[in-house]
Amino acid sequence: MNMHIDRIEAKSILDTRGRPTIETTLFSGTLEATASVPSGKSTGKHEALELRDADDSVAQAIKNVNGEIATAITERDFNSLDELDNFLISLDGTPNKSRLGANAILSVSIAAMRLSALQENMPLWQAIAKRAGTTPSTPRLFVNVMNGGAHAGFPSNKFGTGKLPFQEYLLVVEGKTSETFPIAQELFAKLGELLWKPGVHNNCGRLASTTSMGDEGGYAPTFDTLEKPFELLAELVKEFPNTSIAIDAAASELFHDGVYQLLGKSYSPDELAAIYRELVERFSLHSIEDPFAENAGTDFAKLTATLNSPSTPLGATTLVVGDDLTVTNPARIIEAAKNKEINAVLIKPNQIGTVKEALEAVRETYNAGWEVVASHRSGETSDTFIADFAYGIGAHGLKAGGFAQPERLVKYERLLAIEHEAETR
Repeated sequence: MNMHIDRIEAKSILDTRGRPTIETTLFSGTLEATASVPSGKSTGKHEALELRDADDSVAQAIKNVNGEIATAITERDFNSLDELDNFLISLDGTPNKSRLGANAILSVSIAAMRLSALQENMPLWQAIAKRAGTTPSTPRLFVNVMNGGAHAGFPSNKFGTGKLPFQEYLLVVEGKTSETFPIAQELFAKLGELLWKPGVHNNCGRLASTTSMGDEGGYAPTFDTLEKPFELLAELVKEFPNTSIAIDAAASELFHDGVYQLLGKSYSPDELAAIYRELVERFSLHSIEDPFAENAGTDFAKLTATLNSPSTPLGATTLVVGDDLTVTNPARIIEAAKNKEINAVLIKPNQIGTVKEALEAVRETYNAGWEVVASHRSGETSDTFIADFAYGIGAHGLKAGGFAQPERLVKYERLLAIEHEAETR
Protein backbone atom coordinates (compact mmCIF):
# COMPACT_ATOMS: atom_id res chain seq x y z
CA MET A 1 0.00 0.00 0.00
CA ASN A 2 1.13 3.52 -0.74
CA MET A 3 -0.93 6.39 0.62
CA HIS A 4 -0.54 10.05 -0.14
CA ILE A 5 -2.97 12.45 1.50
CA ASP A 6 -3.50 15.62 -0.49
CA ARG A 7 -5.67 17.56 1.92
CA ILE A 8 -7.31 17.36 5.36
CA GLU A 9 -10.38 19.15 6.64
CA ALA A 10 -11.56 18.92 10.25
CA LYS A 11 -14.66 20.53 11.69
CA SER A 12 -16.90 20.46 14.75
CA ILE A 13 -20.14 18.45 14.87
CA LEU A 14 -22.47 17.58 17.77
CA ASP A 15 -22.74 14.18 19.42
CA THR A 16 -25.87 12.58 20.91
CA ARG A 17 -25.53 14.68 24.07
CA GLY A 18 -25.27 17.90 22.08
CA ARG A 19 -21.57 18.25 22.89
CA PRO A 20 -19.06 19.25 20.21
CA THR A 21 -16.82 16.56 18.77
CA ILE A 22 -14.47 16.34 15.80
CA GLU A 23 -15.11 15.15 12.26
CA THR A 24 -12.22 14.84 9.80
CA THR A 25 -12.12 14.23 6.05
CA LEU A 26 -9.03 13.06 4.16
CA PHE A 27 -8.66 13.66 0.42
CA SER A 28 -6.42 11.62 -1.88
CA GLY A 29 -6.79 12.05 -5.63
CA THR A 30 -10.46 11.51 -6.45
CA LEU A 31 -11.13 9.68 -3.17
CA GLU A 32 -12.21 11.05 0.18
CA ALA A 33 -13.01 9.46 3.54
CA THR A 34 -14.56 10.92 6.67
CA ALA A 35 -14.53 9.90 10.33
CA SER A 36 -16.06 11.37 13.48
CA VAL A 37 -15.06 10.51 17.02
CA PRO A 38 -17.40 9.74 19.95
CA SER A 39 -16.74 10.56 23.60
CA GLY A 40 -17.48 8.88 26.91
CA LYS A 41 -19.02 10.18 30.12
CA SER A 42 -17.69 7.68 32.67
CA THR A 43 -14.12 7.53 31.41
CA GLY A 44 -11.24 5.50 32.83
CA LYS A 45 -8.33 7.36 34.41
CA HIS A 46 -5.90 5.53 32.14
CA GLU A 47 -7.54 6.47 28.83
CA ALA A 48 -5.78 8.55 26.20
CA LEU A 49 -6.73 12.21 26.56
CA GLU A 50 -9.66 13.70 24.69
CA LEU A 51 -8.60 17.30 24.02
CA ARG A 52 -11.27 19.83 24.95
CA ASP A 53 -11.15 23.56 25.51
CA ALA A 54 -12.31 25.36 28.64
CA ASP A 55 -15.73 25.92 27.06
CA ASP A 56 -16.03 22.17 26.29
CA SER A 57 -15.47 22.75 22.56
CA VAL A 58 -12.93 20.89 20.42
CA ALA A 59 -11.53 23.97 18.70
CA GLN A 60 -7.92 23.20 19.63
CA ALA A 61 -8.22 19.59 18.44
CA ILE A 62 -9.60 20.84 15.12
CA LYS A 63 -6.81 23.40 14.88
CA ASN A 64 -4.27 20.63 15.49
CA VAL A 65 -5.68 18.51 12.65
CA ASN A 66 -6.03 21.37 10.17
CA GLY A 67 -2.66 22.77 11.15
CA GLU A 68 0.21 20.69 12.50
CA ILE A 69 -1.12 17.25 11.56
CA ALA A 70 -2.18 18.30 8.05
CA THR A 71 1.15 19.96 7.36
CA ALA A 72 3.11 16.96 8.60
CA ILE A 73 1.26 14.17 6.79
CA THR A 74 0.56 15.87 3.46
CA GLU A 75 4.29 16.33 2.96
CA ARG A 76 5.06 12.61 2.74
CA ASP A 77 3.85 9.23 1.51
CA PHE A 78 3.10 6.31 3.81
CA ASN A 79 3.79 2.68 2.95
CA SER A 80 1.24 1.32 5.43
CA LEU A 81 -1.49 2.40 7.81
CA ASP A 82 0.67 1.29 10.73
CA GLU A 83 3.38 3.64 9.49
CA LEU A 84 0.87 6.50 9.40
CA ASP A 85 -0.45 5.74 12.89
CA ASN A 86 3.08 5.43 14.28
CA PHE A 87 3.92 8.78 12.71
CA LEU A 88 0.91 10.40 14.41
CA ILE A 89 1.89 8.87 17.75
CA SER A 90 5.45 10.19 17.39
CA LEU A 91 4.22 13.60 16.23
CA ASP A 92 2.19 13.93 19.43
CA GLY A 93 5.10 12.73 21.55
CA THR A 94 3.22 12.19 24.83
CA PRO A 95 2.26 8.92 26.58
CA ASN A 96 -1.48 9.68 26.46
CA LYS A 97 -1.74 11.84 23.30
CA SER A 98 -2.42 14.90 25.42
CA ARG A 99 -0.57 17.38 23.19
CA LEU A 100 -2.51 16.92 19.94
CA GLY A 101 -5.46 15.07 21.49
CA ALA A 102 -6.49 11.43 21.10
CA ASN A 103 -9.72 12.62 19.49
CA ALA A 104 -7.79 14.60 16.87
CA ILE A 105 -5.42 11.72 16.12
CA LEU A 106 -8.14 9.06 16.01
CA SER A 107 -10.25 11.05 13.56
CA VAL A 108 -7.31 10.97 11.14
CA SER A 109 -6.50 7.32 11.87
CA ILE A 110 -10.06 6.08 11.19
CA ALA A 111 -10.45 8.25 8.10
CA ALA A 112 -7.16 6.82 6.79
CA MET A 113 -8.43 3.28 7.43
CA ARG A 114 -11.52 4.10 5.36
CA LEU A 115 -9.44 5.73 2.63
CA SER A 116 -7.22 2.66 2.40
CA ALA A 117 -10.28 0.41 2.00
CA LEU A 118 -11.48 2.61 -0.84
CA GLN A 119 -8.07 2.45 -2.50
CA GLU A 120 -8.08 -1.34 -2.26
CA ASN A 121 -11.69 -1.49 -3.46
CA MET A 122 -12.86 -3.61 -0.54
CA PRO A 123 -15.45 -3.15 2.23
CA LEU A 124 -14.13 -1.51 5.39
CA TRP A 125 -14.74 -4.62 7.52
CA GLN A 126 -12.69 -6.71 5.11
CA ALA A 127 -9.86 -4.18 5.12
CA ILE A 128 -9.87 -4.23 8.93
CA ALA A 129 -9.76 -8.05 8.97
CA LYS A 130 -6.88 -8.04 6.49
CA ARG A 131 -4.94 -5.55 8.59
CA ALA A 132 -5.67 -7.38 11.84
CA GLY A 133 -5.18 -10.91 10.50
CA THR A 134 -8.55 -11.93 11.91
CA THR A 135 -11.49 -13.95 10.61
CA PRO A 136 -14.62 -11.80 10.23
CA SER A 137 -17.79 -13.01 11.93
CA THR A 138 -21.12 -11.69 13.15
CA PRO A 139 -20.96 -10.33 16.72
CA ARG A 140 -23.66 -10.86 19.31
CA LEU A 141 -25.78 -7.76 19.86
CA PHE A 142 -25.28 -6.25 23.32
CA VAL A 143 -28.32 -3.94 23.43
CA ASN A 144 -28.41 -1.40 26.24
CA VAL A 145 -32.10 -1.48 27.16
CA MET A 146 -31.94 0.25 30.56
CA ASN A 147 -29.51 3.03 31.46
CA GLY A 148 -28.54 3.70 35.05
CA GLY A 149 -25.78 5.41 36.98
CA ALA A 150 -24.07 8.32 35.25
CA HIS A 151 -25.81 7.48 31.97
CA ALA A 152 -29.19 8.22 33.56
CA GLY A 153 -28.12 11.44 35.21
CA PHE A 154 -27.60 9.94 38.67
CA PRO A 155 -24.53 11.56 40.31
CA SER A 156 -21.99 8.92 41.27
CA ASN A 157 -22.18 9.80 44.96
CA LYS A 158 -25.98 9.84 45.12
CA PHE A 159 -27.16 6.35 44.24
CA GLY A 160 -29.89 6.55 46.84
CA THR A 161 -33.02 4.49 47.29
CA GLY A 162 -35.01 4.07 44.10
CA LYS A 163 -32.24 4.80 41.62
CA LEU A 164 -30.75 2.37 39.10
CA PRO A 165 -27.14 1.87 40.25
CA PHE A 166 -25.53 -0.15 37.46
CA GLN A 167 -24.72 1.89 34.39
CA GLU A 168 -26.00 -0.51 31.74
CA TYR A 169 -28.55 -3.32 31.72
CA LEU A 170 -28.17 -5.17 28.44
CA LEU A 171 -29.87 -7.90 26.46
CA VAL A 172 -27.43 -10.11 24.56
CA VAL A 173 -28.83 -11.74 21.42
CA GLU A 174 -26.81 -14.35 19.52
CA GLY A 175 -27.17 -15.25 15.84
CA LYS A 176 -27.27 -13.64 12.41
CA THR A 177 -27.96 -9.92 12.61
CA SER A 178 -30.88 -10.28 10.20
CA GLU A 179 -32.49 -12.51 12.85
CA THR A 180 -31.23 -10.95 16.09
CA PHE A 181 -31.95 -7.31 15.25
CA PRO A 182 -35.74 -7.82 14.89
CA ILE A 183 -35.74 -9.84 18.13
CA ALA A 184 -33.85 -7.09 19.95
CA GLN A 185 -36.25 -4.45 18.60
CA GLU A 186 -39.24 -6.51 19.75
CA LEU A 187 -37.75 -6.96 23.22
CA PHE A 188 -36.96 -3.25 23.49
CA ALA A 189 -40.55 -2.36 22.57
CA LYS A 190 -41.99 -4.93 25.01
CA LEU A 191 -39.80 -3.58 27.80
CA GLY A 192 -41.16 -0.11 27.13
CA GLU A 193 -44.71 -1.45 27.40
CA LEU A 194 -43.88 -3.19 30.68
CA LEU A 195 -42.35 -0.05 32.14
CA TRP A 196 -45.55 1.88 31.44
CA LYS A 197 -47.59 -0.44 33.66
CA PRO A 198 -48.51 1.02 37.06
CA GLY A 199 -46.35 -0.21 39.91
CA VAL A 200 -43.61 -1.73 37.77
CA HIS A 201 -41.09 0.94 38.75
CA ASN A 202 -40.95 4.21 40.66
CA ASN A 203 -41.33 6.69 37.80
CA CYS A 204 -43.82 4.80 35.62
CA GLY A 205 -46.02 7.11 33.60
CA ARG A 206 -43.14 9.53 33.00
CA LEU A 207 -41.27 7.61 30.30
CA ALA A 208 -42.29 10.13 27.65
CA SER A 209 -40.23 12.80 29.38
CA THR A 210 -36.64 13.36 28.35
CA THR A 211 -35.41 12.52 31.84
CA SER A 212 -36.70 8.96 31.43
CA MET A 213 -34.36 8.03 28.59
CA GLY A 214 -30.66 7.53 29.23
CA ASP A 215 -27.54 8.72 27.43
CA GLU A 216 -27.24 5.50 25.43
CA GLY A 217 -30.76 5.32 24.04
CA GLY A 218 -32.24 3.00 26.66
CA TYR A 219 -34.99 3.48 29.23
CA ALA A 220 -34.05 5.03 32.57
CA PRO A 221 -36.54 3.75 35.16
CA THR A 222 -35.90 3.55 38.89
CA PHE A 223 -36.47 0.62 41.26
CA ASP A 224 -36.46 0.09 45.02
CA THR A 225 -34.51 -3.18 44.91
CA LEU A 226 -31.38 -4.35 43.14
CA GLU A 227 -33.12 -7.49 41.88
CA LYS A 228 -36.24 -5.93 40.33
CA PRO A 229 -34.72 -4.86 36.96
CA PHE A 230 -33.20 -8.32 36.57
CA GLU A 231 -36.52 -10.00 37.35
CA LEU A 232 -38.17 -7.80 34.73
CA LEU A 233 -35.58 -8.66 32.07
CA ALA A 234 -35.63 -12.37 32.95
CA GLU A 235 -39.40 -12.43 32.45
CA LEU A 236 -38.93 -10.64 29.14
CA VAL A 237 -36.35 -13.02 27.64
CA LYS A 238 -37.67 -16.37 28.86
CA GLU A 239 -39.48 -17.06 25.58
CA PHE A 240 -36.54 -16.01 23.40
CA PRO A 241 -33.75 -18.60 22.93
CA ASN A 242 -30.17 -17.39 22.52
CA THR A 243 -31.01 -14.27 24.53
CA SER A 244 -29.47 -13.42 27.90
CA ILE A 245 -28.83 -10.57 30.33
CA ALA A 246 -25.61 -8.62 30.90
CA ILE A 247 -24.57 -5.56 32.91
CA ASP A 248 -21.96 -2.87 32.93
CA ALA A 249 -21.58 -2.11 36.62
CA ALA A 250 -19.14 0.78 35.94
CA ALA A 251 -18.10 0.22 39.54
CA SER A 252 -15.51 3.00 39.59
CA GLU A 253 -18.52 5.33 39.67
CA LEU A 254 -19.88 3.47 42.72
CA PHE A 255 -16.61 3.42 44.68
CA HIS A 256 -16.22 5.96 47.49
CA ASP A 257 -14.03 5.86 50.59
CA GLY A 258 -13.14 2.20 50.16
CA VAL A 259 -16.69 0.90 49.72
CA TYR A 260 -19.22 0.53 46.92
CA GLN A 261 -22.50 2.44 47.30
CA LEU A 262 -25.66 0.92 45.81
CA LEU A 263 -29.23 1.99 46.58
CA GLY A 264 -28.22 3.84 49.72
CA LYS A 265 -26.15 0.98 51.17
CA SER A 266 -22.39 0.41 51.37
CA TYR A 267 -20.67 -2.83 50.37
CA SER A 268 -17.13 -4.12 50.71
CA PRO A 269 -15.52 -5.71 47.63
CA ASP A 270 -16.27 -9.18 49.01
CA GLU A 271 -19.89 -8.26 49.72
CA LEU A 272 -20.29 -6.87 46.21
CA ALA A 273 -18.74 -10.04 44.77
CA ALA A 274 -21.34 -12.07 46.66
CA ILE A 275 -24.08 -9.96 45.04
CA TYR A 276 -22.63 -10.64 41.59
CA ARG A 277 -22.46 -14.36 42.29
CA GLU A 278 -26.10 -14.39 43.37
CA LEU A 279 -27.13 -12.46 40.24
CA VAL A 280 -25.23 -14.93 38.05
CA GLU A 281 -26.85 -17.91 39.74
CA ARG A 282 -30.36 -16.45 39.64
CA PHE A 283 -30.34 -14.82 36.23
CA SER A 284 -27.58 -16.62 34.26
CA LEU A 285 -25.80 -13.36 33.42
CA HIS A 286 -23.89 -13.48 30.14
CA SER A 287 -21.32 -10.93 31.32
CA ILE A 288 -20.42 -8.43 34.02
CA GLU A 289 -18.39 -5.44 32.86
CA ASP A 290 -16.22 -3.46 35.29
CA PRO A 291 -17.56 -5.15 38.45
CA PHE A 292 -15.00 -3.30 40.59
CA ALA A 293 -13.08 -0.02 40.53
CA GLU A 294 -10.53 0.44 37.76
CA ASN A 295 -7.47 -0.22 39.95
CA ALA A 296 -8.93 -3.19 41.85
CA GLY A 297 -7.29 -5.88 39.73
CA THR A 298 -7.09 -8.32 42.63
CA ASP A 299 -10.87 -8.15 43.14
CA PHE A 300 -11.42 -8.71 39.41
CA ALA A 301 -9.20 -11.80 39.55
CA LYS A 302 -11.04 -13.25 42.56
CA LEU A 303 -14.43 -12.79 40.90
CA THR A 304 -13.23 -14.26 37.59
CA ALA A 305 -11.91 -17.32 39.41
CA THR A 306 -15.11 -17.65 41.44
CA LEU A 307 -17.45 -17.39 38.46
CA ASN A 308 -15.44 -19.96 36.55
CA SER A 309 -15.32 -22.36 39.48
CA PRO A 310 -17.14 -25.71 39.11
CA SER A 311 -18.96 -24.84 42.34
CA THR A 312 -20.74 -21.90 40.69
CA PRO A 313 -23.78 -23.01 38.67
CA LEU A 314 -23.61 -21.58 35.15
CA GLY A 315 -20.59 -19.52 36.16
CA ALA A 316 -18.35 -20.87 33.43
CA THR A 317 -20.54 -19.09 30.87
CA THR A 318 -20.25 -15.66 32.52
CA LEU A 319 -17.68 -13.24 31.14
CA VAL A 320 -15.93 -10.75 33.41
CA VAL A 321 -15.21 -7.85 31.07
CA GLY A 322 -12.53 -5.21 31.55
CA ASP A 323 -13.22 -1.67 30.37
CA ASP A 324 -11.90 0.99 32.76
CA LEU A 325 -9.49 -1.70 33.97
CA THR A 326 -7.87 -2.13 30.55
CA VAL A 327 -8.90 0.98 28.52
CA THR A 328 -8.04 -0.64 25.14
CA ASN A 329 -4.38 -0.41 26.15
CA PRO A 330 -2.24 -3.38 25.04
CA ALA A 331 0.12 -3.03 28.01
CA ARG A 332 -2.75 -3.03 30.52
CA ILE A 333 -4.30 -6.06 28.81
CA ILE A 334 -1.00 -7.94 29.04
CA GLU A 335 -0.83 -7.08 32.76
CA ALA A 336 -4.42 -8.21 33.32
CA ALA A 337 -3.67 -11.47 31.49
CA LYS A 338 -0.62 -12.12 33.64
CA ASN A 339 -2.78 -11.80 36.76
CA LYS A 340 -5.83 -13.61 35.27
CA GLU A 341 -8.00 -10.66 36.23
CA ILE A 342 -10.72 -11.01 33.55
CA ASN A 343 -11.71 -13.21 30.63
CA ALA A 344 -12.98 -10.60 28.16
CA VAL A 345 -11.99 -7.07 27.10
CA LEU A 346 -14.08 -4.15 25.90
CA ILE A 347 -12.44 -2.41 22.94
CA LYS A 348 -13.15 1.30 22.40
CA PRO A 349 -10.77 2.86 19.85
CA ASN A 350 -11.10 6.34 21.34
CA GLN A 351 -9.66 5.09 24.63
CA ILE A 352 -6.28 4.55 22.95
CA GLY A 353 -6.34 6.97 20.01
CA THR A 354 -5.31 5.03 16.87
CA VAL A 355 -6.70 2.10 14.93
CA LYS A 356 -3.27 0.45 15.08
CA GLU A 357 -3.21 0.41 18.87
CA ALA A 358 -6.85 -0.71 19.07
CA LEU A 359 -5.97 -3.68 16.86
CA GLU A 360 -2.93 -4.40 19.05
CA ALA A 361 -5.31 -4.47 22.03
CA VAL A 362 -7.50 -6.95 20.15
CA ARG A 363 -4.44 -9.09 19.38
CA GLU A 364 -3.34 -9.19 23.03
CA THR A 365 -6.87 -10.09 24.10
CA TYR A 366 -6.96 -13.02 21.71
CA ASN A 367 -3.44 -14.02 22.77
CA ALA A 368 -4.77 -14.32 26.32
CA GLY A 369 -7.53 -16.64 25.11
CA TRP A 370 -10.19 -14.08 25.96
CA GLU A 371 -13.24 -12.66 24.20
CA VAL A 372 -13.47 -9.21 22.60
CA VAL A 373 -16.51 -6.95 22.82
CA ALA A 374 -16.33 -3.87 20.58
CA SER A 375 -18.10 -0.81 21.92
CA HIS A 376 -19.50 2.60 21.08
CA ARG A 377 -19.43 5.49 23.60
CA SER A 378 -22.20 7.33 25.43
CA GLY A 379 -21.65 10.48 23.35
CA GLU A 380 -22.06 9.03 19.85
CA THR A 381 -22.09 10.25 16.25
CA SER A 382 -23.53 8.81 13.06
CA ASP A 383 -20.16 7.22 12.21
CA THR A 384 -20.54 3.44 11.81
CA PHE A 385 -16.86 2.47 12.01
CA ILE A 386 -17.36 0.42 15.18
CA ALA A 387 -19.78 -1.94 13.35
CA ASP A 388 -17.20 -2.68 10.63
CA PHE A 389 -14.54 -3.00 13.32
CA ALA A 390 -16.57 -5.52 15.36
CA TYR A 391 -17.36 -7.67 12.32
CA GLY A 392 -13.85 -7.45 10.89
CA ILE A 393 -12.08 -8.57 14.06
CA GLY A 394 -14.58 -11.38 14.68
CA ALA A 395 -15.70 -9.85 17.98
CA HIS A 396 -17.75 -11.84 20.47
CA GLY A 397 -20.13 -8.90 20.72
CA LEU A 398 -20.95 -5.33 19.73
CA LYS A 399 -22.27 -2.75 22.16
CA ALA A 400 -24.08 -0.05 20.20
CA GLY A 401 -26.68 1.21 22.68
CA GLY A 402 -30.46 1.26 22.74
CA PHE A 403 -32.87 2.06 19.95
CA ALA A 404 -34.03 5.54 20.98
CA GLN A 405 -31.32 7.47 19.10
CA PRO A 406 -30.55 7.41 15.36
CA GLU A 407 -26.81 7.51 16.05
CA ARG A 408 -27.17 4.08 17.71
CA LEU A 409 -29.52 2.61 15.12
CA VAL A 410 -27.14 3.31 12.24
CA LYS A 411 -24.60 0.94 13.82
CA TYR A 412 -27.11 -1.92 13.76
CA GLU A 413 -28.19 -1.01 10.24
CA ARG A 414 -24.57 -1.03 9.12
CA LEU A 415 -24.13 -4.49 10.67
CA LEU A 416 -27.10 -5.70 8.63
CA ALA A 417 -25.52 -4.28 5.48
CA ILE A 418 -22.17 -5.90 6.30
CA GLU A 419 -23.82 -9.28 6.73
CA HIS A 420 -25.42 -8.91 3.31
CA GLU A 421 -22.10 -7.81 1.76
CA ALA A 422 -20.33 -10.82 3.25
CA GLU A 423 -22.96 -13.27 2.04
CA THR A 424 -22.97 -11.93 -1.52
CA ARG A 425 -19.21 -11.62 -2.05
